[in-house]
Amino acid sequence: MTTNHPAARPANPRFSSGPCAKIPTFELGLLSDAALGRSHRAKVGKDKLKAAIEGTREVLGIPADYKIGIVPASDTGAVEMAMWSLLGARKATMVAWESFGAGWVSDVVKQLKIDADVKEAGYGEIVDMAALDYDTDVVFTWNGTTSGVRVPTGDVIPADREGLTICDATSAAFAQDLPWDKLDVTTFSWQKVMGGEAAHGMIILSPRAVERLESYTPAWPMPKIFRLTKGGKLIDGIFTGATINTPSMLAVEDYLVALDWARSVGGLAGLMKRADTNAKVIWDFCERHDWIDNLAVDPATRSNTSVCLKFTDERIKDGAAFAKAVAKKLEDYNAAYDIGAYRDAPAGLRIWCGATIEAADVEALTLWLKWAFEACIAEQA
Repeated sequence: MTTNHPAARPANPRFSSGPCAKIPTFELGLLSDAALGRSHRAKVGKDKLKAAIEGTREVLGIPADYKIGIVPASDTGAVEMAMWSLLGARKATMVAWESFGAGWVSDVVKQLKIDADVKEAGYGEIVDMAALDYDTDVVFTWNGTTSGVRVPTGDVIPADREGLTICDATSAAFAQDLPWDKLDVTTFSWQKVMGGEAAHGMIILSPRAVERLESYTPAWPMPKIFRLTKGGKLIDGIFTGATINTPSMLAVEDYLVALDWARSVGGLAGLMKRADTNAKVIWDFCERHDWIDNLAVDPATRSNTSVCLKFTDERIKDGAAFAKAVAKKLEDYNAAYDIGAYRDAPAGLRIWCGATIEAADVEALTLWLKWAFEACIAEQA
């Protein structure tokens, strides 16, 4: 085995991009108040679900007239619910610069067969958001989890748009300042920036989105778990804690605990600062070494959560094999878990730097990353 590795490992080597690291103060005892063995439709269950909704509104600063619902199947379910329920009333513009955005394109074009313009950019780049036609319904990811590229600002989205903006914000919510007045539908899941458990998604609707739901009926059959209206009216219960199907009350409690922790670190501003600090450690590391670089071409679009990296050293013989070797070595030494690039992304690494990560652990990781790189270079010679 390779020797002369750094002496100190990250205290928490969990840098997965989902499910992400738990909050730093997490212990199972924090979940002792979970409404286990109780109906989610009993008062105790409804109260906790409503607390999760209103806590989300408080921490994220979501306007009072926006609807917030807990829905099945994580962020994927929330995005699909939005597309199946809202698209088709007018032409759509589908935007993709990474794998999940590409998945939404495929679902709309091939499954729903909606008239849509498709705008795509390669990994590390981004579509020109200012050039889009916002009189169409625009579907896009705010932060590309698999590409490390994010929308730098919502300023280019016009206030007087005719279409709806449907935004997959799963690796942006709680780490980036989302402009709610520019977003008509926003989705995310608990298991990203808040380090919650999987399978639960959230959907946030502007008054314009609610108006669309109540005035438009899609031409296709609507699965039960996608139905947001009944008799032409929004099902208000979904947005007060009466979920469509049975949620995990243990996961709900875990999310409530995470929201409490978010408040303790300064709310959204504190969460954003933590993510920015973590990401900057990696960015500065790349500046100091010429063998590794950020996948994002434009620094203004670099993600502060899913930081994607590429190896640039000309001595590397097989980029994919080399990146896997580095990731494996770090995992074998318990220095970093689950940091290989996403399967559809270019070869490299993906390091989660969201708010539940400690900057000291990222600092320690960079020492191990340098060691693993040098070790793998030596081993391939």
